[in-house]
Amino acid sequence: FFVKQKTAYEIKEGDWSSDVCSSDLRAELKAPPAAMSAKWYAVQVEDLAFQVEMPGIPDNRRIDDRSAKGTPFVLFSYSLEVGATAYVVQTAVYPADVDARQPRPLLQAALDTRAQSLAGRKWKSVNWRELQGAPTAETVGVLPNGTALRQLLTMRGSRFVSLAFLGPESSPDAARFFNSLKFR
Repeated sequence: FFVKQKTAYEIKEGDWSSDVCSSDLRAELKAPPAAMSAKWYAVQVEDLAFQVEMPGIPDNRRIDDRSAKGTPFVLFSYSLEVGATAYVVQTAVYPADVDARQPRPLLQAALDTRAQSLAGRKWKSVNWRELQGAPTAETVGVLPNGTALRQLLTMRGSRFVSLAFLGPESSPDAARFFNSLKFR
């Protein structure tokens, strides 16, 4: 599994790039930040499994994927760009052929894969903790263009959740975004 299984956050580089790392976004992230919206919105995923707050209404899309054994599953992606920052929520329910009984190795595999796109190919920091009873990793890294990437990965049962924030590393908006995650 760990060699061939494509985790929810390991979608094709083109899919992930269009949400988070496109050249358009890189150009926008270099521009002066626009005024942040004071209003944050509760965003609920397709099956109402959790909600998270974002400072605007995100685009969303459905990405069809397959497990290493070929079982189809769907990844839902919600993305929003606001001035010099970007917010991305991705979630999937892994099919039965993915053993989610030990979530930490699955989360670590997703972190290891994402680290390959970071400057130096490693995370600046990785902090493991529990979030609402679920194993969770909160990470900070730097993309090759110098933009900070903060990520929160968690699994609850077979549900994978990833929150990503691109922008200033110490932004209070990143903390607000991550802290707003609420499972139902």
